Amino acid sequence: MKGKKVIVGVSGGIAAYKVAELVRLLVKADVHTRVAMTSNATRFVGPLTFEALSGNRVIWDMFDQEGTSMDHITWGQETDLIIIAPATANLIAKLAHGIGDDFVSTMVLAATARILVCPSMNSQMFINPSVQDNLRLLRERAITVMEPGEGPLACHTEGPGRLPEPEEIMELARILMTPQDLSGLKVLVTAGPTVEPIDPVRYITNRSTGKMGYAIARAASQRGASVVLVSGPTSLKPPFGVAFCGVKTAEEMREAVFENRSECDMVIKAAAVSDYRPRQSAQQKIKKGGDTVSLEMVKTPDILAELGATKKESPCILVGFAAETEDLLANAEEKLRSKGLDMIVANDVSMDDAGFEADTNRVKMIYGDGQVEDSPLMTKDEVAHLILDRVKVVLEGGAS
Repeated sequence: MKGKKVIVGVSGGIAAYKVAELVRLLVKADVHTRVAMTSNATRFVGPLTFEALSGNRVIWDMFDQEGTSMDHITWGQETDLIIIAPATANLIAKLAHGIGDDFVSTMVLAATARILVCPSMNSQMFINPSVQDNLRLLRERAITVMEPGEGPLACHTEGPGRLPEPEEIMELARILMTPQDLSGLKVLVTAGPTVEPIDPVRYITNRSTGKMGYAIARAASQRGASVVLVSGPTSLKPPFGVAFCGVKTAEEMREAVFENRSECDMVIKAAAVSDYRPRQSAQQKIKKGGDTVSLEMVKTPDILAELGATKKESPCILVGFAAETEDLLANAEEKLRSKGLDMIVANDVSMDDAGFEADTNRVKMIYGDGQVEDSPLMTKDEVAHLILDRVKVVLEGGAS
């Protein structure tokens, strides 16, 4: 989103206070952010708040502020996206019926930018047929309407009408400003660790946080793909718009992968699957006894190898990951060949800036024809998009 231009249009609803966080997130993402407000919105949040957060002047009056004579036309034609949040029933009606009687509504009428409307109001107001008809009209005109959340409302009732969380609005904004070059494709991503129980309170696992896999799932969704994310236990929130399947053990991950791989165009195995599990998991907590304890370990299913061996049954581009601490290239190349992969992404997890817990990564991408491409140090979100760029080339027959 860096370098993009976004206008946030704030109307007079109690949820206006939540929009301050949305503006902060946009600015943090290096988006040039401007705010326009209805006069009623200023009764809930002062314009000075948004000026401080955005670093730009806020317009709330089309006639009594300096420098606004043509801004209601130029603002909406010099931006990439307009986000209306909260969108009240009153403003939705104006937009649906072409009424421009203040700066925000007139700006939208003259806009050439994409528009995202985020309704927020009392539940009965939201389900009112007039409001629903107005929202239908907006959708028919290629305006994106985000479904509101459900739960407790400021009017002490519960139901639909909550403004979506700023992070969710932000994620949909990313999608609207990202080229949809993976539209029509189905992508399966695995992420995180697996856990293998020793007894009801102990288990064997690894240090994977799931950050890389979640970044790939999020990036693929942003680019228009239909994404299934199969994840072991992590502290991460599933990305917006992604079908999520949570698992624990390697066997559960295998079952979920093969249940969802049908008609996939890409399978990207970023999960760190446990190689071994205890032969027996005790039904009760193992009590402290002697100075040592021994566990008999057996292999877990090799999901990646099984996917490679059965690719003819369900053709797709198969991408693996190699997290290594030594002989990075040699180990990754051997894994690529032995498991029938189209591409493998290798990284040295012993490095502080490219390990499991880091928010950055540097990788080697190795292709079926032996080519090796190094990435610079990047955020994991940036690496995710780079990986998808390269997988897309492989899918289109540009590499093998």
